[in-house]
Amino acid sequence: MPVISQSTKDEILQKADIVSVVSDYVKLEDRGNQWWGCCPFHNEKTPSFSVTPDKNMYYCFGCHEGGDVIKFVMQMENVKFPEALTILAKKFGVEVKYASNYSPAGEEKIDNTKDLYIDLYNRTADLFHYGLLKTDSGKFALEYIMKRGISMETIEKFKLGYSPADRTWLKKFLKGKNFSDEFLAKSGLFSKNYPDIAFFSDRLMFPIFDRRGQAVAFGGRFLRGDAEKSPKYLNSSDLIQYKKGETLYAFNFAKNSIRENKRVIFCEGYMDCIAYHQCGITYAVAPLGTALTVEQIKLVRGFADEILLSFDSDGAGQKATYRAILMCREQGLTVKIIRLHNAKDPAEIMVNFGAETLTNEVNNAILDSDYLLGFLSQRYQKDTPEGKSKFALEFFPYIDALQTDIQKESSLELLGRTLNISLEAVKRDFNNREDLKKRAAIPQKVVNAPNQGKVIVNAEFRAVLAVLSDTSQFELMQSRLSENDFENPSARTLFSILRECYNSGDLSVVSVLSHCANDGIKREISESLSRGEFSQYTKEAVQESIDWLEIQSLERKKKSILNQISSLQSQVSLPANQELMTKLFEEKKLIDEKINRKGQ
Repeated sequence: MPVISQSTKDEILQKADIVSVVSDYVKLEDRGNQWWGCCPFHNEKTPSFSVTPDKNMYYCFGCHEGGDVIKFVMQMENVKFPEALTILAKKFGVEVKYASNYSPAGEEKIDNTKDLYIDLYNRTADLFHYGLLKTDSGKFALEYIMKRGISMETIEKFKLGYSPADRTWLKKFLKGKNFSDEFLAKSGLFSKNYPDIAFFSDRLMFPIFDRRGQAVAFGGRFLRGDAEKSPKYLNSSDLIQYKKGETLYAFNFAKNSIRENKRVIFCEGYMDCIAYHQCGITYAVAPLGTALTVEQIKLVRGFADEILLSFDSDGAGQKATYRAILMCREQGLTVKIIRLHNAKDPAEIMVNFGAETLTNEVNNAILDSDYLLGFLSQRYQKDTPEGKSKFALEFFPYIDALQTDIQKESSLELLGRTLNISLEAVKRDFNNREDLKKRAAIPQKVVNAPNQGKVIVNAEFRAVLAVLSDTSQFELMQSRLSENDFENPSARTLFSILRECYNSGDLSVVSVLSHCANDGIKREISESLSRGEFSQYTKEAVQESIDWLEIQSLERKKKSILNQISSLQSQVSLPANQELMTKLFEEKKLIDEKINRKGQ
């Protein structure tokens, strides 16, 4: 295989403007003799990545990555030296010449397979585009897309196309252009099992471009036929020139606008993205038939400070939004959510209400914290302890993803106000979130025990069971709790068994099992110890379980007092009731003080 000549290398290094190259990936600011930006190789908020034009070098003072313009392209594009040279040659108009006489030793030969497949996809995109605009068979697809409000200018810009219904046509045509069977078989354009049959047929085609505007893959939309037998969209699989998890649809069109506006919209799919662009909102991109990835976020992180999410409002869309919020926040980006009114997608707003309405929806995007609190308020009952707990546990990962203590503290305060609970209680549960998640993840189950009724296995029962990992802690447990403090009768029974063994001076597992007359509880003890369920528990973890049990008991007592107060309010004029009300309020105050002390 050929090797690029030394003269070509020299010319590339002479003409390649490193600032121009790096600016395709990183937002840079001029500070005299150097340009600065946030490093593309590690996550940072304060720029420590420098580019020195007169030396044609880059260096990061944070992660210590550095080198020349060729190495930068190699790292960013994940290519070898010859491929990096070819990319730079195309960018700066350098004719690539190959060495006629060279010694193979130590030289890197260029592998142009990737370029050959890119050329094939560009040619195929042109064929599909022609099929949409110029053939009778493609007229129905053109009519469909124009009814969706897509203009001819936008069709041309995105090079939309139509793949023929005849599934053998494409192979015959490309064979006539001297493409080999072996080359086409690996192209992703044909069926793996039937290599003469086109993968895409009778579909509206969306070429997928790389950041330089080269066609590297396709998405095809189903338009007619049996919808139950054909997926709505077919998408190219990963190819030598295309990795779907590292590519964004329309990024080639959007990157300059993203840099200028310092914001980007992640939307659901091809049509949503195209609608945003047609309405002049040209910083919209879309994941490609998969969930948003960290690699896709990193593509825009160098240009954008703010992410706007525009996913569907159905269950899948809400799940995707929640996941995207966490990933973007972990990358140090501000996140807002676009909520569409009176329409299911941006294209529908564009057609029915116009570009101005869609622009207003974007400008009225809400902060991710407000979105999450609203979403969780619909999902959980905020007026019950259980609902509040589940609400908080689902909000805590968002707080974890935030990058600064100020952000975390503010979000905890916001959560407390939303649930009408103290900041101290919210902080306490946040600090104990891992233990709480484990408890919440354990589904309550009922074990039938012969002649012994039912064993209810829930968080309360397991909190008592945890003491068996460190029986020395039972003295603390029995000093702070009694049978009356347990709501679960199985937990109450296990506590009584442990206290009986403690009083006999033998709190070993053997002793506990021998004192236990309930076969179901015996089985739960044996199974949990066999699984090593509590083997990793520390002394502190056991004490936290005891604290949790005591707080649960106090909360139940408090709830009972509040119910009594509520029932007495209509009769408060009676002296006896006034005295009782005063006493109940004093008891509630004492309980509140105990709960607060437990959280400190």
